[in-house]
Parts: sequence; C-alpha cells; structure tokens
Amino acid sequence: MKESKKKMNLPNKLTILRVLLVPVFVACILYIPNVIVRGLVSAAVFGITAFTDMLDGKIARKHNLVTNFGKFMDPLADKFMVFAALLSITVVSRGVLQSVMVWVSAIVFFRELAVTSIRLVCSGCGAGVIAASFFGKAKTVTQVACIVVMLLEPAVCAIFKIRDYHIVSYITIAAMTFMTVASGIDYYKTYSQYLDPNE
Repeated sequence: MKESKKKMNLPNKLTILRVLLVPVFVACILYIPNVIVRGLVSAAVFGITAFTDMLDGKIARKHNLVTNFGKFMDPLADKFMVFAALLSITVVSRGVLQSVMVWVSAIVFFRELAVTSIRLVCSGCGAGVIAASFFGKAKTVTQVACIVVMLLEPAVCAIFKIRDYHIVSYITIAAMTFMTVASGIDYYKTYSQYLDPNE
C-alpha cells in the first residue's frame, strides 16, 4: 500500500485561507456599490486576514509546526494582501487622495521588493533566517491600521453624514509611509555587509 500523504498543518491552512481571501477582498472593494456596506464588509475581510496572520505564526511556533512551505508562503500571503488592498483603495479613491495613494503604494512596493531581495541575498550568504526587527513589526502594524482606517473612514462619515475629508486616513498614511521607509533603511544598514557591489 502506498504511504498516505501528510496532512497540511493548521498554520499552513490559515496561510492558504489568507491567500484565498485576497480576491474576495478585492471584489468587495471594487464591486460593492454602497459605500457603507463596502467599507464595513471589506474591513471585516481584511481584519480576518490580519488575525489569521497573527494566529498562524503563534500556532506554528508554539506547537513546533514551522515548515519550509510556511516560511515561504506566510510572508508572501502578507504581501499579496497589502498590495491588493493598496491597489484596490487607489482605484476607488478620487482626487488628491488617489494621487497620494499612487505614490504611497509605489513606496510600499519598492520597500517590500528591496527587503525581500536583501533576505534572499543574506540567505545565500549563510546569514540564516532574518527575524523581523522593531521597525519591521511597526511597519506591519501601521500598514494594517492605515488600510483599516481607509476602508472604514468613508463608511463612518456616510453613516454620520459627515463630509469626508479623509483626515484620519492622511494621518495613518503618513505614519505608514514613515515606518515603511524607516524599516527599509534599517534593513539595509543592518545587512549592508552582504551587499558589497564588488563581491
């Protein structure tokens, strides 16, 4: 008899769930016409993905369920969700906010690609797994907070009939952008020894 295949563990299942929720999340933002329903539903979906991100890591570490698949897919799933959120919000935004989101999204994409490249180079040089720094964790928190605020602020303003100037959104965008740049610089300074252009 053939040996039965190992079942996928819970942390990896949560990671896959997070990836599968990306198109659901994008569809909520792009195709729900009512601004209140759109904001509440898309924020709920994004909140679930952020929660599974926290949960799968804790479960994997606590029960020694860390796998190579998880190491590869977990950070990738996070980037899928953040990129999808920023792009979708940019598409539905209007006026000055849309222009701001184009630049902010470009900064976030560049930072994530640069840090991922640094991680690959360091791994190839035998530096081992690079743990998230304080700036890296703060960047993630501000990204999640910014996206949730940008999803909810129009809905809240519509509910209470407040003219929406995106004030809170701009504040969280500034915080996210600062931490994104700061964490990118921190990664580069910490691991610049592996990035010698002459080697």
